[in-house]
Amino acid sequence: MNMISHLLQRWLKLPPPVTRNLVVQRDLRVPMPDGVELLADRWAPRSGGEALPTALIRCPYGRRGVLAMAMARPLAERGFQVLIQSTRGGFGSGGAFDPLRQEREDGLATLDWVIKQPWFGGSIVLVGVSYMGYVQWAVADALPPEVKAMIPQVTESALTLEFLRKDGMSLETPFGWGALIAVQERPLAMLRQPFQAKKIRRALSTLPLNQADVAAVGRRSDYIQDILTHDADAPRWAGLDHSDRVAQVTVPVSSIGGWYDIFLPGQLRDFRILQEAGRPARMTVGPWTHTAINNTGTLEAIEFGLAHARGEQPPHRLPVRLFVMGEEAWRDFETWPPPGYAPQRFHLQPSGALSTETAGDSAPDRYRYDPADPTPAAGGVVMNGGGRVDNGSLEARADVLTYTTDVLEEDAEVIGEVGAEIWFRSSLPYADVFVRLCDVDPRGRSANVCDGLVSLSGAEEITRATVKLWPTAYRFKRGHRIRVQVSSGAFPRYARNPGTGESRATATTLRAADQEVYHDSAHPSAVILPIRSA
Repeated sequence: MNMISHLLQRWLKLPPPVTRNLVVQRDLRVPMPDGVELLADRWAPRSGGEALPTALIRCPYGRRGVLAMAMARPLAERGFQVLIQSTRGGFGSGGAFDPLRQEREDGLATLDWVIKQPWFGGSIVLVGVSYMGYVQWAVADALPPEVKAMIPQVTESALTLEFLRKDGMSLETPFGWGALIAVQERPLAMLRQPFQAKKIRRALSTLPLNQADVAAVGRRSDYIQDILTHDADAPRWAGLDHSDRVAQVTVPVSSIGGWYDIFLPGQLRDFRILQEAGRPARMTVGPWTHTAINNTGTLEAIEFGLAHARGEQPPHRLPVRLFVMGEEAWRDFETWPPPGYAPQRFHLQPSGALSTETAGDSAPDRYRYDPADPTPAAGGVVMNGGGRVDNGSLEARADVLTYTTDVLEEDAEVIGEVGAEIWFRSSLPYADVFVRLCDVDPRGRSANVCDGLVSLSGAEEITRATVKLWPTAYRFKRGHRIRVQVSSGAFPRYARNPGTGESRATATTLRAADQEVYHDSAHPSAVILPIRSA
């Protein structure tokens, strides 16, 4: 296992270790106020570990194996002692796992316990990705003075809730995560993951959806039932949103996100809250998906976290570091969104054109959407895989409209929040509008940049659908073209709209719809890009 760790660290291009001679204390018992005990493993250099800062990782996925090799060992070899704890109800920790609900109380109790340990070296840095970042936000407004920095990666303070919007329910990510946690402690769970992934893909097409958990994991899942039944604003989710704590953070925060990460909008919101509150914060956003392995988090723990834990300042840089796709280069800015990128409307035109000029009188474009053969998702924002892909086969479908500019005569750089206003009508009252921004290279290959979906009611009348796309930083190069796709779904990333108005959890009837997209002078459909000429 040590050899695997060393090869992984070399691949991640980490700085040389201070030591490889580590000791691991297994199954430390951390008491909670209600009497439950959570288990933790402590990784430290065999000599001198007691004097080092503690990197705290609270994790629902276990404490051993690849997770320890990728997170605990690299930090313990480079200046930290590391405590990796299994959250309540999993991998030997007591109590029942109720996702997202217990992390504030358990997190604060864990911090209090760490500070009292004889091996505690005087400072703590909170680190971790995804759920392990969310648990940091759950305690962020009540940190003891011994905590010196937070490094949340591909995460945000209101985890899950973005997926459950009433006007656009994500399906694949929360369902897939619910299935993962339901089976992760079964024998040979890691080896069975490819088979499990196939079962999940089949289950997502189950009708009604509230039976899909049984098809995927063989039993009912409370979390999956909750995400299918309760929208983001339902009382069931009360207490899960910690965004009101963000402005109260007093320690430096370095957040790390990805342009194709499932939590990006919330992570950018958290960073803006920190900046507006005058808190010490910086942010890095790369061309990554949620599960893309990179060394940024570990490097940031070493460079940023270790410096603050020692009472030092990390090397200076501007607060916002963005990877500008298309240019394929890192750029630094003072704020998010950066100034100088004015919103510009690119209008849908007849015959599939896209232009900054408004369209004249024209007939709407039409397509038929059939939820029994739903428009598929291709790449983009999903928990596993995703990112930039060739959109050729997607754009060849009859249920996908495309609108494309002329060849660009100079580079055009888009950095910031992207939106669209699509004038739309359906033959049914209930419909979805999915919009995707793409870059078309000189060979005609179309690659997705960002996208978004909104669900409509009253869609049988001409309606202006306001679609919020994922934020981005992208340079469209001279000789390329900008393209916009319009369709009515991206399954299974988003739940398919049955067209009946029934609950997606219990719907059993699927109705096809005839859709119309308008682009005349009275209905100026457009995508709005924060843009400047380069």
